[in-house]
Amino acid sequence: MSREVLNDLEVLERLVPVAGRDVVDVGCGGGALVRALAARGARMTGVEISEEQLAAAVRDDDRGGAQYAVGMGQQLPLPDGSVDVVVFMRTLHHVPIEEMGNALGEARRVLRPAGVVYVAEPLAEGDFFTLTSVVEDEREVRAAAQRTLADAAAARLERAEPFEYDARVCLAGVQALRARVVSVDPARAPLFDERADELASLFARLGEPGPRADERCFMVPMRADVLTPAPAVSAT
Repeated sequence: MSREVLNDLEVLERLVPVAGRDVVDVGCGGGALVRALAARGARMTGVEISEEQLAAAVRDDDRGGAQYAVGMGQQLPLPDGSVDVVVFMRTLHHVPIEEMGNALGEARRVLRPAGVVYVAEPLAEGDFFTLTSVVEDEREVRAAAQRTLADAAAARLERAEPFEYDARVCLAGVQALRARVVSVDPARAPLFDERADELASLFARLGEPGPRADERCFMVPMRADVLTPAPAVSAT
């Protein structure tokens, strides 16, 4: 089935208004999404377990309006009912499998009554998945994330019809691929370096030529979910 080619931010903006709302980015990394949504009028908080990445996010926040906190999806450092939108942008599958349901429960806890949980997850398919699986095969954790979303009712959330799209990733050489893969988990670096020749061969063979001579581009199949608080069940 053919999917629209869109970037992650375009899809988020299409599905969830953020201007004038309190938004938390769970697993914000270096803060790129925090800055992008703040520029679109959101009041942003970035939550990240890596203190090194969090420090980089604070350093690069030229606007200076966002807040940042050390934390993780399954234990958000936020009060009950304090935000309008919780975003998991390609991060739910990085939560330990046994904690994924708790992460959605935490998102539900910090939401206001009219709030939204937005989850965008890469699917375990496509050439980019084949390439990165040389370093770490995420088939199991990505499938677990989808099972958790299908069972959103366990976290007292209602799931709308998922939206699927292709996100185009263009990288200027194998070192750019290394930087992307290792930024998610520095522990991947030794295996990447050990299998560098295999990765370079796959990178050249699987990628489509990009706008620049040294670039290769890949389509990443994505699924976006919008979850809203389930109505309270009245006692009979």
